[in-house]
Amino acid sequence: MFFDELSPLLQELIRKPVAFLGGFASGALRLSLNDDPVKSWLDREFGAPSPTTPSVDESNNGNGPQSIIIE
Repeated sequence: MFFDELSPLLQELIRKPVAFLGGFASGALRLSLNDDPVKSWLDREFGAPSPTTPSVDESNNGNGPQSIIIE
């Protein structure tokens, strides 16, 4: 019974040990991947561009709250 609950974790550990242990360590140390120095290290190592925030025109799309003026 206990082994059935741990089997998905063990399968991930066997498939991708480095990624699993890295994620486990960052979770145990409560590191955020969006904060420095982790973010800058990831950018240097993997050349991943940092996520950009969408501009007002792209994020609104007319679906969100809009400001109005009441006279």
